[in-house]
Amino acid sequence: MTATTTAPVAAPPVRRTHQPSARLRAWATRAPLLPALIFMIVVTQLPFVATLVISFFDWNSLYPDARHFTGIDNYREVLTDADLRQSVWTTVLLTVGVVLASLVIGLLLALLLDRKFRGRGLVRTLLIAPFLVVPVAAALLWKHVLYNPEYGLFNGLLHYIGGPQPDWISGAPLLAVEAALVWQWTPFMMLILLAGLQSRDHEQIEAARVDGAGDWQVFRYLTLPHLRRYLELGALLGSIYIVQNFDAVFTITSGGLGTANLPYTVYQSFYQAHENGLASAAGVLVVIGSIIIAIFALRVVSSLFREEVSRA
Repeated sequence: MTATTTAPVAAPPVRRTHQPSARLRAWATRAPLLPALIFMIVVTQLPFVATLVISFFDWNSLYPDARHFTGIDNYREVLTDADLRQSVWTTVLLTVGVVLASLVIGLLLALLLDRKFRGRGLVRTLLIAPFLVVPVAAALLWKHVLYNPEYGLFNGLLHYIGGPQPDWISGAPLLAVEAALVWQWTPFMMLILLAGLQSRDHEQIEAARVDGAGDWQVFRYLTLPHLRRYLELGALLGSIYIVQNFDAVFTITSGGLGTANLPYTVYQSFYQAHENGLASAAGVLVVIGSIIIAIFALRVVSSLFREEVSRA
């Protein structure tokens, strides 16, 4: 009797498939964004670098051959010149006044729209409309339709009741510009605060009312603390845009009567005085101020997202 042995069967060879590396997959997912990134760099960053370089030169476009490097002299002049310092102060007053007034009025309108009533959708649409108007068109509307001392609506109403006929722009130029900007930016604040109101914990509010809390107590101890982040976000985003505002100042007062803010001063230095270096230095300062405000705005947005994620 003979024993038979069977040879072990060899396992089939394993086919190795080529797996793309993690770095290659990352580049493959980011590749569609490259055209947008390149476009953004060409349109925004390269002009800013050119502006930054020009800001270190004494460069008058009427005498291009006389330009020379001056270091930080242009920045020193922007910060020490009386007219430029006044434009910085005007920018601060304009921004603070418009942002605070827009926040207060926007909060009142948001509290109104948070309630249910007949025609709320139509009222909401009408209140949002000013924010959709082109800034130059809005400024022209206020200058000619409302402020004009001869045929303006304000003086027409005052004439109807036998009141005085003031020249609104000459009498209070900065307030005239601020009123036009408040009218345009209040809907923006209202939308942000309305989103905050609609994200409240209604069970907590109902529990407070069961415990005997009134409307003012609910607003003070529950609603207002909840809206703090939204108020900060509205203030920061509004400040970013209003610091750079040019349309209303140029259209309503042409920078006269003490209303020239820093963007308008940049325009004057560049297009009227032809001082390219000085205008570039002032423009760089405006950009730096906007970036600082934007950093705080992004932090507030990030904290809001974290709060929403923690609730979910």
